[in-house]
Amino acid sequence: MEKPLVGILMGSDSDLKVMRKATEVLKEMGVGFEIDICSAHRLPEKTARYAAGARERGIEVLIAGAGMAAHLAGVVASHTTLPVIGVPLASGALNGVDALYATVQMPPGIPVATVAVDGAKNAAYLACSILSIKYPELAHRLELFRRQTREALLAKSAELQEEISRW
Repeated sequence: MEKPLVGILMGSDSDLKVMRKATEVLKEMGVGFEIDICSAHRLPEKTARYAAGARERGIEVLIAGAGMAAHLAGVVASHTTLPVIGVPLASGALNGVDALYATVQMPPGIPVATVAVDGAKNAAYLACSILSIKYPELAHRLELFRRQTREALLAKSAELQEEISRW
């Protein structure tokens, strides 16, 4: 999947530190993506154009990360019927709680799936889950990832039990 299937947007370049985690997951899963800055407040026309044209460019899922008022995901969702995943970012006096509320509280008909504050990795995994409906090879990679995660945790559990037995 070399062509971009996921569009990642952020309100500012300062959000890249967190949003880069989504790109790492998508790379690991073999999912093409594009990433850009589209502020709901400072670049509203660019944001609207991006969201409205995403489907025609081949984008199938959008991830939008923003802090504070965090209107980006909602504005994006208002300009497309593609799935939108919001990533509230920790910033400002409320350290992301305001962003979480702004992202999750959408009016009926303009849904935004919302992950945890700074949850860019889970946003990417959710995007992969959505895409796996259409792309069986991605479903297989997700299943393999989860199996490897379970096996690694079981191995750590066994190591812990062995260590405890020596106490």
